[in-house]
Amino acid sequence: MRLTLHTFLTLDGVMQAPGGPDEDREGGFTHGGWSFPYGDEEFANPITGWFEHADAFLLGRKTYDIFNSYWPQHDDPDDAVASRLNRLPKHVASRSRSTFEWQNTAHISDVVSEVTKLKEQPGDELQVHGSGALAHTLIEHDLIDEYRLMIFPVHLGSGKKLFADGVKAASLRLLSSTATSSGIVIATYQPAGDVRYGSY
Repeated sequence: MRLTLHTFLTLDGVMQAPGGPDEDREGGFTHGGWSFPYGDEEFANPITGWFEHADAFLLGRKTYDIFNSYWPQHDDPDDAVASRLNRLPKHVASRSRSTFEWQNTAHISDVVSEVTKLKEQPGDELQVHGSGALAHTLIEHDLIDEYRLMIFPVHLGSGKKLFADGVKAASLRLLSSTATSSGIVIATYQPAGDVRYGSY
C-alpha cells in the first residue's frame, strides 16, 4: 500500500486544531477551529474522493480519539468517509494506550518497523489524516509516498506545524493543484529526493 498523508494547513504551516476551539489546546493554542469559515462543498468533494482509495488508516492517538468520538455514531454505509472509517482496519500509534474500543482497531508501538510492514501489504492506500506527531515520525523516516495538503488562506503565528523546525531538508514534486472559491489551495505532492541548490 502507498502511504498518503492528508492534512489541513495554514499558510504558515500550522496543522493544530483546525476543526474546533477545544480540539487541541496544547501549548496554550487559542486558534482552534481556524478552518471552519472556509468549509464548503468544494472543499468536501476532494476529501470524499480521497477516502474512496483507502484500504486502511494509520492514525495518531489524538486524531483517533477525535474520530472515535464522532464517526461510530454517524455510520452511513452510503457515506464514503463514514463507511470506510467504521469498517476498514485502523492502526493507532500511541505511547500511552494499547487497547482501543472502535471496531477493527489495532495498536502500533514501533512506528517505523510496523508501518514499513503495513506498506508491504497489498492494497491501494494506507491513509494518515491529521496526526501531527505521527506525521513528524513518518517524515523523518521517509515513509510518506504522497502529501495531500489543504492550505487555507490564514496564518496564525503559532501552533504545531507539519514540518517541524529541524526536520531533514527534502524536495517535493507537485502532482496536482486546484483552488476553491473560498480560497483553499488543494495541492498534492510526492517526495522528490534531496534539496537541490544553485545561484542566480
